[in-house]
Amino acid sequence: MATETRGDAAAKDEGSGKPAGKRTNPVLFVRQVIAELRKVIWPTRRELVTYTAAALMFVLVMIAIVSGLDWALQKGVFWLFT
Repeated sequence: MATETRGDAAAKDEGSGKPAGKRTNPVLFVRQVIAELRKVIWPTRRELVTYTAAALMFVLVMIAIVSGLDWALQKGVFWLFT
């Protein structure tokens, strides 16, 4: 069985943790968000431009593929029914 191979460490962690229904104070939440954002490694301007250009090119290629398939299917359906 899968539970037999997990080991004792995993079995001990199953019962621990906070209750699912507990809410966080909004001020504490904002502090935690700020703390996590400080850990982020932000891209340089050059990396940002490169990633943006790659994403835009991918979107344009996908638009071309979908548009081409749409056009071909439209022509096929019109040929079939006319």
